Amino acid sequence: MGFPVTRFVLAALAAMALVVGIGNMTRHLANPDEGRYSEISREMAASGDWITPRLNGIKYFEKPPLQYWATAAAFKAFGESEVSARLYVGLAGLATLLLTGFAAWRLRGPAASLAAMLVLLSSPYYMALAGIVTLDIGLTLWTSATFFALLLAGQADEGNQPRARRRWMLAAWAAMALAVLSKGLVGIVFAGAAVFFVMVLARRAAILRRMEWGWGLAIFLVIAAPWFVAVSAANPEFARFFFVHEHFERFLTQSHRRVQAWWFFLPILALGLLPWLLALPSAVAAAWRSEAGERFPALRTCLLWSAFIVVFFSASGSKLPAYVLPAFPPLALVLGAYLAGAPERRLAAFLALVIPVSLALAAYGAYLPDTARDGWTRAMYAAAQPWAVAAALILLGATLAAAAMLWRGRRWGALVAMAFATVLMLECVRNAYEHLSPRQSGYQVAQAMKPYLGPATRLYSVAHYDQTLPFYIGRTLTLVAYVDEFETGQKAEPTLSIPDLESFRAEWQRPGDALAIMQPGAYEKLKASGLPLQVLHDDPRRVLVRKP
Repeated sequence: MGFPVTRFVLAALAAMALVVGIGNMTRHLANPDEGRYSEISREMAASGDWITPRLNGIKYFEKPPLQYWATAAAFKAFGESEVSARLYVGLAGLATLLLTGFAAWRLRGPAASLAAMLVLLSSPYYMALAGIVTLDIGLTLWTSATFFALLLAGQADEGNQPRARRRWMLAAWAAMALAVLSKGLVGIVFAGAAVFFVMVLARRAAILRRMEWGWGLAIFLVIAAPWFVAVSAANPEFARFFFVHEHFERFLTQSHRRVQAWWFFLPILALGLLPWLLALPSAVAAAWRSEAGERFPALRTCLLWSAFIVVFFSASGSKLPAYVLPAFPPLALVLGAYLAGAPERRLAAFLALVIPVSLALAAYGAYLPDTARDGWTRAMYAAAQPWAVAAALILLGATLAAAAMLWRGRRWGALVAMAFATVLMLECVRNAYEHLSPRQSGYQVAQAMKPYLGPATRLYSVAHYDQTLPFYIGRTLTLVAYVDEFETGQKAEPTLSIPDLESFRAEWQRPGDALAIMQPGAYEKLKASGLPLQVLHDDPRRVLVRKP
């Protein structure tokens, strides 16, 4: 199969990705991130307050509102559902994919463009996060847009195209503002790093004079500043919490209790690039050699910027797996430029790594039920096991087929095969998740609650908070003996929660219907104290009770 890949194959790949994507968007929301960010958006749409984000009715200032706004708008337009909750992240994932292909086309031609997009399509990590409700895929979109716009501005500058350079530079300012509205000041940090690397690699400080500071700053402030001004005026506690605690204290301290080793992101990066991981060192070397002496080394800038992202988050005192996602699009561009022209048989050898990995994953899938800590979880793992094994076997079969194609010189068929494999694997993972969802989602508990929910029914969450439950019942709950991420909001509005179990006892016995979901240990304490509790649902993670 020569280049370009036949329209039929690309159309089939797009159709399959669409079907799997729609299926993935309908699965039950998972704890914690999917429930948290979907519920904030639901409450924003229900209340009409687009300035102050609230989670479970309590002020929540950890992140800016761009994704909340987009998802709340989707709820208003299409109703509240898992599909609407995932619409923004799905579109952000698709837009990042297309943006990477567009930048690769402009910088390295159509073959590199298609290969770069196929690298992202064959990355299980990227494709999975493009369907999960977190803020990281939105940040990835807007930081990638900022970075690629800066690269294209530099390319236009080298080609003596001042109008094009100006347009791309202003686009970079706008994208940076949207990155800040996605996840805060990191949008400025990443943009500043990109400018620094361009300046160093091109050995020209003159780029600073061509940043369109006047119009650029105006565009940035018009987009980013209004919300920060409005939310600070409405909530005096916001500025200190958001700018100091959520940025500097989060980065420099371990206050969020997300402590990991310095190398935490390296295996994530390796697994994320798994099909082409062994090709990465050769791609890096080829990119560095190919741009020796060039006045504007775009691929070298991609490498340094992606490395900066990994190092930046590795130095942070708070680490979560999705943080490193913005490094994937520039790495995909570098890999795409290499895969489009490297000897096919060398690429076949690089795929050899995937064969033992897929066998190890199949073995782990076969052993999966034995990793459970209780019978409830073991039963779910056993139901999910066939899908986990199937995913590993699809990866193995696709790798063998792709390696054989490469050995015969069929480069594009092999790249498409790996992308097909990722799409099919994610469908298997979705089916496996359906069996695990009682453990990961509050959907079933919500169904047990709904027959007992009346307009005046009081709802409590005791020593426990299920992030997905408020979304599925369309109601908030009064928190009891639970703080965690609600500390700032509870201090601002202390009447919205109950501090301890003793205070809850009196509250529970007030006249009227009441339901409570609680941590099993709290249930045992309250039951032992003689508090009347009728159990409606229980599992190792939570107990749902009704006031008799």
